[in-house]
Amino acid sequence: MSGAGGTRDEAGGRKEDAGGRREETDALALAFVETVRRTGASIGALYLFTPDEQHLTLDLLCGSTTDLVTPWLRIPVTAPTPVAEAAREDRLVWVASQEEMARTYPRTAIAVPYPLTLASAPVTGVRRWGSLMLMWPATRPPYMTQRERGNIAASCVRLARLVEEAVESGRPPVPGERPRVLPADLGQRSTGPALAAADFVERLPGGSCALDLEGRFTYLSSGACELLGAEAGQLNGTLPWQSLRWLDDPAYEDRYRAAVISRVPVAFTALRPPDQWLEFHLYPDSSGISVRIVPSGSAAPPAPASPDPVKALRPSRAGRLYQLIHLAASLTEVVGVQDVIDLVADQVMPAFGAQGLVLSAVEAGRLRITGYRGYSPESMAQLDSLPLDTAFTPVGQAMSSGVPAFYPDAEEMRRVYPEATRVSGKQAWAFLPLIVSDRPVGCWILSFDRPHPFSAEDRAVLTALAGLVAQALDRARLYDTKHELARDLQQALLPRTLPEIPGLRVAARYLPATRGMDIGGDFYDLLPLDGTSVAAVIGDVQGHDAAAAALMGQVRTAVHAHATSGATPDRVLYEANRLLTDLGADLFTSCLYARLDPAAGRVCLASAGHPPPIMRLPGGDTRPVDVPPGPLLGVDTDADFPVAELPLTPGLMLAFYTDGLIERPGVDLDDAIAGLARHLAHIDDRDLDTLIDTLVGKAGSHWQRTDDLALLVLHYSGRG
Repeated sequence: MSGAGGTRDEAGGRKEDAGGRREETDALALAFVETVRRTGASIGALYLFTPDEQHLTLDLLCGSTTDLVTPWLRIPVTAPTPVAEAAREDRLVWVASQEEMARTYPRTAIAVPYPLTLASAPVTGVRRWGSLMLMWPATRPPYMTQRERGNIAASCVRLARLVEEAVESGRPPVPGERPRVLPADLGQRSTGPALAAADFVERLPGGSCALDLEGRFTYLSSGACELLGAEAGQLNGTLPWQSLRWLDDPAYEDRYRAAVISRVPVAFTALRPPDQWLEFHLYPDSSGISVRIVPSGSAAPPAPASPDPVKALRPSRAGRLYQLIHLAASLTEVVGVQDVIDLVADQVMPAFGAQGLVLSAVEAGRLRITGYRGYSPESMAQLDSLPLDTAFTPVGQAMSSGVPAFYPDAEEMRRVYPEATRVSGKQAWAFLPLIVSDRPVGCWILSFDRPHPFSAEDRAVLTALAGLVAQALDRARLYDTKHELARDLQQALLPRTLPEIPGLRVAARYLPATRGMDIGGDFYDLLPLDGTSVAAVIGDVQGHDAAAAALMGQVRTAVHAHATSGATPDRVLYEANRLLTDLGADLFTSCLYARLDPAAGRVCLASAGHPPPIMRLPGGDTRPVDVPPGPLLGVDTDADFPVAELPLTPGLMLAFYTDGLIERPGVDLDDAIAGLARHLAHIDDRDLDTLIDTLVGKAGSHWQRTDDLALLVLHYSGRG
């Protein structure tokens, strides 16, 4: 968020622009850190929507490090996580314990198996801007008071206002690839007699040291250096499990992670070779971790036990393992090929520090690039559609042998594949064949801007991940194929355009359910009947799959045939009902048919179990139309469908819809219809397409829909 030519520091502190001037940290960062401090949270994160509002990107972070939140740097709005749910449903989400996290958000609990309490709240002003996440130690009460809720809500409003001010000033907040990590004391003046504190520590028995939130040594007393067997100059700035080989155990790293995330003191015992056991007592806060080291068996300061201590040993580096477990769980939920690409790019690339990604799929004996990151379109054009046995890159060898190929530097690659190095422009590569049941389905390339020595652990983990990615990619391609067929079927069954009727403005929308095949049984139609009359039809076939769409096509055809023959509304539904009962369809259908007759100045309506339309009169009065409902189509062969009439006056608006627009769990249907009428009463009707967008947004149907929906809006001007 720095100005033009400015630099953005990792701590989010003061910045220097190209001319040497110093800028104070921006107001949004200060307000965010103040919110974290005022709420007593140990960790805070501010997520902002991407421009298409399909993802939330982590922009500001306080009290943690980027490495610990790598799986959540970029979150789909539809993801089953507290942050996404708060933004999606525009409400505060409260998770009182780790047990509740495991029940409600199991994928998140897998990657964060520590005791904690969490809240996520929407950052909303004139529009939804993102989501605020706050995390506390599990020692806080497992409930939130009304005052606390009010404070968080007020803070979110303030953050939203600051975002809006930045947008209005032409400097909107744009999250980078990595979030800004802000210190908890940002904006406060730090004071303290450092020398006196150092003397105090030196007088204590045993040893003392300090770690930052990333786990690196920042201070060691002489007693700590003696017990650890190394000088302060050797250890400062290093990670304990890297600089001290006898601490290179994932269980010890996991204790550090538990302390940082849960903010609960943690203790463990480690053996310093050959035979000295040491006790480590970790005391975390928002700025880092204080560590007391004493020989095992000697007096030590009391360390409160964690409410849920983590005891299990991990087979690999704890942080990476949790990320990969999270990735494996996420891969089971992806739907399309683009979802696979986004997931691998957002989680695997940061975990391994990669800068490039190419994912290819096998099609007709060639490798078609389905997605990439970190490359130019020109270089991808040269690598697209290579044959499976290509000798241009290592892909051919990897695909034919099924064995991954790793090139830690450009020189090694250049010796065998000189042209590939030039086209790629990278300095290290991993070529991972994607195999499903001994059948190659594609290839995954991970690349780096600098030489990257692939350790045995890296190679084993990437090879295992390639198997998971292969399964996910194969399923996703099958889904995309079915989805494309379903979409083509849906488009063929719904009207491509609506006819232009003099004196009548019309707009319509169909939105499929967000889960399933992106197809359903909701439909609408507008039929010119004669020189003056027009029919509006909307219906809903039970289900949202191919069978529902096929039956929908039959119902729509039947209604069209009888309507254009001049049948009255009740007769149109009667004949459509006879057709469905003769077909013996297993799916029920609701339908609403309206005949608008400007010459007679009236609208005649008949309903087969369908929700009533909403009418808005010229004076603004808006209410549901009282239409006596008949039975659903396909239930009773001899059913009658009563007809209702209302005046057709200039300025009248009618909104026809299906239940997918209004039905919500726990909400009475009549209340939902009344709510829709209230929304329609206050919406500008100059542009009906915009009006429909607003209605869909008010109903909360933008992101997750368990049912498909159709909406048809008519506005009669009387001119024509």
